Parts: sequence; structure tokens; C-alpha cells
Amino acid sequence: MSLQIRVAKQTDLPAITEIYNQAIESGTSTADIAAVSLANRRKWLAAHNEDYPVFVAEEKGFVKGWCSLSPYRPGRMALRQTAEISYYIHKDFHGMGIGSSLIAEIINRCSDLGIKVLFAILLDTNYSSIGILEKFEFKKWGHLPGVAEFENRLCGHLYYGRRVVTS
Repeated sequence: MSLQIRVAKQTDLPAITEIYNQAIESGTSTADIAAVSLANRRKWLAAHNEDYPVFVAEEKGFVKGWCSLSPYRPGRMALRQTAEISYYIHKDFHGMGIGSSLIAEIINRCSDLGIKVLFAILLDTNYSSIGILEKFEFKKWGHLPGVAEFENRLCGHLYYGRRVVTS
């Protein structure tokens, strides 16, 4: 059986929560600093819909990673075709192409979703994410230096983006 990319379901929430909490624990993948609860992720998933879905990468019944689309500045109609992409991979499966599979799936679906511009917000210490975004022709659009304050260090936020639909 190979890796399957599909829309997330409620039953995926324990795995989604575990993967996100791994990212928090790493200290390099998100600006969240405290673990999130299943209830928190339940509300988060409920806020996503068919226009801004969450996808999981699953193999043999095991969720190895997930990716979501979120609206950028909801209610501002000139920005309705712009979305933020977020993705997280289980720590045991980094470097195996799962992130690439998820990002490729999102990019392929953007036209059907009415999304023309994608961007990612990431910590400037997240070198693996920078690499994967650049692989998919995302460009650095901005850097907010020193805005994320962790216990013993400051990190910047990078904005990487690309146009995915040219019409």
C-alpha cells in the first residue's frame, strides 16, 4: 500500500494533535510553546471547510502528516483567493517525501478551490521547511526578525509565497 492523501476526518484528530504537539516540542516548527489539546484541535478542524480543507497523508492506516489551508484576512474580499498553507510531519517520517506529497496535493487542488496565491508563515530557524518551500518555487516575501520569543531565544517569522494559478 502506498501513501494516500485524503481529506481529514474527526477520527484523524488524535494523530493530527500528536503530530502538532511534536512540532511544538521541537521548538523549531511553530510559534506555539504549549501543547494543544484534542478539544483545541477539534475546534480548529471545525473551522476548516471544503474551501479551506485539511488533508492527511496516511499509509497502512497510520497518519504520517497533515496539511491545511486557512483563509488570509477573512472578510477582505480582495484577498479571498489567497490562502495560508501549513503542514506538519510525524517526527518518525521526516525526510521521506511526505511533506512534498502534501504540498503537491494542495497545489494541484488550488484551482478547484479558487485559490490563486499560497503563502506559508514559518520560523526562520525551520530550515527543512525553507528547503521544501523553495523546492516548490515559493519565494521569500518577507521576514519579521525576532518576533517569536521562546524561553531562551528569539526567532523571526518568514513569509514564503507563490502564485499557483496564473489566470
